[in-house]
Amino acid sequence: MSYFIRNLPQNAVKRKNATISSSRKPNFASTNKTNNGRPVSVTSSPFWDDGYFVLENFITEEEADVLLSECKKIVDDMNPEEHNTVFTTLEMKRTSDDYFMTSGDKIRFFFEDGAKDEKGNLKVDKQKSLNKIGHALHILNPVFRKATFDDKIKNVAKSLQLANPVVCQSMVIFKQPGIGGEVVPHQDATFLYTDPMKLFGYWIALEDATMENGCLWFIPGSHKSGLYGNRRMIRNPDDAEGQPRTVFTNPVYEYNDSQFIPLPVKRGSLVLIHGEVVHKSLHNKSPKSRIIYTFHTFDQQNTEYSDKNWLQPSKEVPFTPLYSTAAQVET
Repeated sequence: MSYFIRNLPQNAVKRKNATISSSRKPNFASTNKTNNGRPVSVTSSPFWDDGYFVLENFITEEEADVLLSECKKIVDDMNPEEHNTVFTTLEMKRTSDDYFMTSGDKIRFFFEDGAKDEKGNLKVDKQKSLNKIGHALHILNPVFRKATFDDKIKNVAKSLQLANPVVCQSMVIFKQPGIGGEVVPHQDATFLYTDPMKLFGYWIALEDATMENGCLWFIPGSHKSGLYGNRRMIRNPDDAEGQPRTVFTNPVYEYNDSQFIPLPVKRGSLVLIHGEVVHKSLHNKSPKSRIIYTFHTFDQQNTEYSDKNWLQPSKEVPFTPLYSTAAQVET
């Protein structure tokens, strides 16, 4: 299988009312050679300059279909009455803290704001009601386990020179047509902090991600300044009854909106995301969904994963070694 590395010029797209310049023609290179004939790896790419990186055709049409089919099956089997958590990133709040906080070793369902009425009944079709499914798909679901621990994934981690990476969480994010919510500007390390920073996100497009249906936007190079405003989401040290389970250490950082660049990608593309690069996505106001599968890894070697992070390993589902974990469970 071959896939392609896409290098995006940083000044070709402006915002607001962004349009893609007609002169903006991304360069393509195979996984064997760059445009100047040198071998390709993530370490020789703009990833370390920009904080993100695209590998097109990373998974095949057939592989994308298998994952989408599994998504549909999971949702078909879900009983909405058993899952009453709404997920909205505008306030970064979870209306059912315990349900969220204990989801790291389970497969749980988070609804779009407005998908249920005040009695908890669905107002929309079940298949179009969810914001996301998380956070242990990578180990509890055989189809997503196979996708997560595929040799292609391991090779990307090796090209980053990660010595002992583990997978700590996984999600399907839906961006439902017409109602898919905005994800405000953020850095992943705000929520999954490591010292030193060795967090990386794999973001795989199961459908085309376009300007209309909520593609990612990045501030190129923003990962070079660490955590803006030193803002982290941590477990609330005040565990008194009625207190939220998580709090932020500092106020929301105000980013310059004009610095964001959109990153539309085709189905099957992998977007590799540095843990400290600033990114966001807008509302999906189109009639098409934007379903993606994403998971996070960090390199355990000489790294401290903060015990203040909301997500902690459990006895049932410890953080899973990437290199040594088989893609399929032996039977």
